[in-house]
Amino acid sequence: MRLFFLLILCLLSAWAQDPAALSGQAEQFAREQRFDEAEKLWKQAIQISPGLFPALFNLGYFYYTQQKFAEAEPLLRRASQASRTDFNSRYLLGVALVNLGKSENALRAWQEALEIQPRNLRLMQVMSVEYSKGRYFGEAAALAKQALEIKGDDPNIYFLAIKAYQDAGDDYAAADIAHRAVERFPNSARANFEYAYHLQKRGKTAEAEQRLKAAMAADPLYEEPPFFYGNLLVEQGRNDEAVPYLEKAIKNRNDYIPARVVLARALMNQKKWTEAVSGLQETIALDPKHPQPHLLLSQVYFRLGQEEKARAEKEISLRLRRENPGILEAVQSRPFGAK
Repeated sequence: MRLFFLLILCLLSAWAQDPAALSGQAEQFAREQRFDEAEKLWKQAIQISPGLFPALFNLGYFYYTQQKFAEAEPLLRRASQASRTDFNSRYLLGVALVNLGKSENALRAWQEALEIQPRNLRLMQVMSVEYSKGRYFGEAAALAKQALEIKGDDPNIYFLAIKAYQDAGDDYAAADIAHRAVERFPNSARANFEYAYHLQKRGKTAEAEQRLKAAMAADPLYEEPPFFYGNLLVEQGRNDEAVPYLEKAIKNRNDYIPARVVLARALMNQKKWTEAVSGLQETIALDPKHPQPHLLLSQVYFRLGQEEKARAEKEISLRLRRENPGILEAVQSRPFGAK
């Protein structure tokens, strides 16, 4: 009998030192929401076997779900190194790194994940957006094109590709995709708007206006088509016609600063100074850091003979432009750093 108990004790001792068994028990505790106990067992398993994938991944995922990204990152990284074919550890590592402000490292983790699942559209879309945020516009465009080749029946992928190519400065490719999008989705307000934008850039104003009207009919609450149409009318000197469209864009989106600025110009062109001043003051209240409303207000005051106010507004505009140069300047592309 004593020998039997010794054997049981040996088996229990061996089980207590078996990292796979510890990890498995931790998973059971996690399913039972006994998280503190699960965490301790995963840590114990990792201490015994530093390269044990299930323990590394599950503890990393445990921290990830609690948004403890600093704790999750090294564990998910080690998990990805422990399994060269695991997609999830690399995907979650990328998300954790983004939340830690390490976007380039996140993209590298996602590049590895995409090598494992090269047709993962969700990841392609996430990466394209993150490339764009980092001004890696060429990489964003290439990835969006790849996604479009895999799934050509999703309008959102078309729009992602259009923006990526526009940001990359390849207007020809962006226009081609916009044309394909509107042919594939003729009743889409966004597709009609995107194509109208490129038609106008090519000087095909009449065709652009028709597409903008189609976009407004398809979605009356979409703010960009009435803004863009109103802006076209202002550029043609048709200010009185432009005002209702610009007001519609602002009604759809109250903080739409570009529409408010163009509306102010339309009112100024019609010498409706009081309305222009009122609109510009509202715009400044919505976005105090934007230099354009102050510049236009300076011009209005100058026309009204209020030179002191005009000078003050101009000085504010110049100061804001120095403090916020990115507002009015085009963002330049840059290549993604090599590994």
